[in-house]
Amino acid sequence: MIPFITKKNKSPVSVPPQILHILKTLQEAGFDSYLVGGCVRDMLSHKTPKDWDITTQATPEAIQQLFPDSFYTNTFGTVGVKTSTESIGVVEITPFRTEGIYSDGRRPDHVSFTQDIQEDLKRRDFTVNAIAYNPIDDVLIDPFLGQKDIENCLIRAVGSGEDRFKEDGLRILRMVRFSAQLGYSLDTDTLAAAITTKETLSLISKERVRDELIKILLSANASTAFMYMRTMGILKYISQYLEDSVNVTQNGCHAYDVFEHLIRSMQCAVDKGYSLELRIAALFHDIGKPPTRQWSSEKKDYTFYGHEVVGAKLTKEILKELNFSRETIEKVTKLVRWHMFFSDTEQITASAVRRMIVNVGRENIWDLMNLRICDRVGTGRPKEDPYRLRKYMSLIEEVMSDATDVSMLKISGQDLMDTLHMKPGPIIGKILNILLEKALIEPTVNTEDKLIEEARGLLLLSEDELNQLFLEAIKTKKDTEKERTRTIRKKYKVS
Repeated sequence: MIPFITKKNKSPVSVPPQILHILKTLQEAGFDSYLVGGCVRDMLSHKTPKDWDITTQATPEAIQQLFPDSFYTNTFGTVGVKTSTESIGVVEITPFRTEGIYSDGRRPDHVSFTQDIQEDLKRRDFTVNAIAYNPIDDVLIDPFLGQKDIENCLIRAVGSGEDRFKEDGLRILRMVRFSAQLGYSLDTDTLAAAITTKETLSLISKERVRDELIKILLSANASTAFMYMRTMGILKYISQYLEDSVNVTQNGCHAYDVFEHLIRSMQCAVDKGYSLELRIAALFHDIGKPPTRQWSSEKKDYTFYGHEVVGAKLTKEILKELNFSRETIEKVTKLVRWHMFFSDTEQITASAVRRMIVNVGRENIWDLMNLRICDRVGTGRPKEDPYRLRKYMSLIEEVMSDATDVSMLKISGQDLMDTLHMKPGPIIGKILNILLEKALIEPTVNTEDKLIEEARGLLLLSEDELNQLFLEAIKTKKDTEKERTRTIRKKYKVS
């Protein structure tokens, strides 16, 4: 057994008291019990685990007797034990077990419980996940030298890589996902084994593939996983269209082929902390380029006319096949469809921006702008926010800002007529505009009661006095709009 050792001058990550209580309860009942898997890996990496998994000699029945407020979570003997801490939630406890053959390449035909922790660790996927730790006795069991692989930032299969991947093809995607999450490299022999057995991925359900894809896209080094997938020839299990983008050269304004452009654009979305939907859109935004690619004798270069329309259709097809939600499919498809929205600087108008907002939706317009930033970074260009993009963003903010008109008021013309018994006519509009001026100068006036009281006073004025106040109100409104526009354009450094 290898002791639990931390790097010099650093303390080990503490184990929460709720977890220690569970381990102690099992141990006092005579059952050897350990933390296992990702939580141990994280602790050895000096990271606070998000989940705490426990393995034990106890059978599921014995576990439930010790923890009455527990329940089975699957058919493999795993018992969920509830804790009183929301951040920990349910802790999964699984008996030491061995597994039979995986005849379907997805799950073992049967499992058997064992009393030997090393037999349990032997069935696990990668060495960095095959480490057990008992924090009560400070004993760490590491039969496959997972600590060394953690130190070397290496993902290596437990035992035979081919055997592990034939048992469950999803482990291949898990492997590249770990590379993205942890920033680890892949062991050469394990990588070779994955290439040899990659066809086992065809047995994996699209839902499981989708879940791994999501985890990859939410990882800090997502592009690393996709580069490994390209090397291994498994992109087609995400989508054949993604595989088809490899080595498709683009026109002169691009430094990379379509695939690398997509991956770099996606990584930009990751680096900027954009939403999952935007990361998916960045990954697929140019997926329509390979089928639309044509050589132009006139331009002496490739063209991709209509690739955004074709790309939107292909993206919808890909996401439906992977069983993404309807909401995700709708949003991502819109972003892909309209990502080619630019026009020449002098042709960017407020009306054009309004049409784009209608096309993509107010809730998606800023994601569309951010997708364009990722698209530009993905081309290899150093400047991600050129003048015309800043101008477009400035106009969006101008168009979407609350208009300085009477709709801002907490009362309407109908309210004036109902409350003050006014008759329809020009005086209604004049009073509302005068009230708007007051609200722009002093926002606290903009309540129903105060505005009605102000309007009541205005009705006591002469027609000339009311007209003078109305003209002053119109001037204030125009000045306010000009100042707002000036501030927004200064923000985006456009004229």
